[in-house]
Amino acid sequence: MTTPVPLDTIDHHDLRVAMRHGPDHGDAVNQLLAVPGEFEPLAREFPILFRRDDAGTWRAVVLLGLERGENLFLQGDRWTSRTVPAVQARGPFSVALRPDTGEATIHVDLDDPRISRDTGEPLFLPHGGHAPALQRATRSLQLIGEGLPASEAMFAALDGAGLIEPVAITVALDSSREIALNQYHTVAADRLAELDGDTLARLNRAGVLRLAFLVQASLGNMAHLIELKNARRG
Repeated sequence: MTTPVPLDTIDHHDLRVAMRHGPDHGDAVNQLLAVPGEFEPLAREFPILFRRDDAGTWRAVVLLGLERGENLFLQGDRWTSRTVPAVQARGPFSVALRPDTGEATIHVDLDDPRISRDTGEPLFLPHGGHAPALQRATRSLQLIGEGLPASEAMFAALDGAGLIEPVAITVALDSSREIALNQYHTVAADRLAELDGDTLARLNRAGVLRLAFLVQASLGNMAHLIELKNARRG
């Protein structure tokens, strides 16, 4: 694994990026991290679910497939969905803190095959400034950076209101095969509907009520996910 380096307008003035996707770039997975700032576009495409990571921390994820390593929205080197989760849309870019100042800086993996000095979109404008390709990557990085503390606050509010519950999803592909997805949680619709006015107002002021409804609405995308699975199976 290579170590990303700080992006520099002088040393990297002629760098270009060709934003391809695929298994080699980490896209062949059946779920990806989702952060609150992107819930609205993601909820139009994917089911948003909750699960605990290995450290026991709540995370929101989008479900991309029904089996391990299966991304039903990936065709060749592109996504068929209208939006791509920020964790993958950022491409070969990341953020790290400068050891001397603690300032957050954009880093680039120079060994990533999507980075070149010959092909792709430029990262910088001819007379300085970020070109559109780098602006898009920067937006994804901002979503991720802002999303981690926002996720913590969201889960604290949802958990405090008793709105997180396990969800068991069983998908019947045909008469002989079922897939059970039992490790996920979601927003409890019945408890959400029964919240008192003070709790609703508190969640609304915190911006969490809207997120809860987006998560609930996103579960309707399971039907489309099953359609994609059946189409992939032929």
